[in-house]
Amino acid sequence: MSEAALWAALADAHRRAIVALLLAGPRTVGEIAEECGLSQPSASKHLKVLREAGLVRVRQEAQRRLHTLDPAPMAVLDAWLAPYRKLWGESLDALGRRLDEQPDTTEPTPKD
Repeated sequence: MSEAALWAALADAHRRAIVALLLAGPRTVGEIAEECGLSQPSASKHLKVLREAGLVRVRQEAQRRLHTLDPAPMAVLDAWLAPYRKLWGESLDALGRRLDEQPDTTEPTPKD
């Protein structure tokens, strides 16, 4: 699994929708296709890309194949996003301080 494969897998909106769906729990390809508005062959192709990127695992349960989310590769993405999260946090903190310094100009509304 490479970082490039992760980003490529998540670049597609349908695959992001599948990942979000699997966050709630395991699904069969039929359930994924139905809930994401895809044909079964299209859902299977998207799942193959997600499996190859390491984001999805498949397990056999009787006659069904259940697809589950593998959270481990998300740590790579989280590490990449960490400096940006810090940047946004600092920016939002500065905005909060600035807003706190402004006088409250809202007037109370008269009650009926």
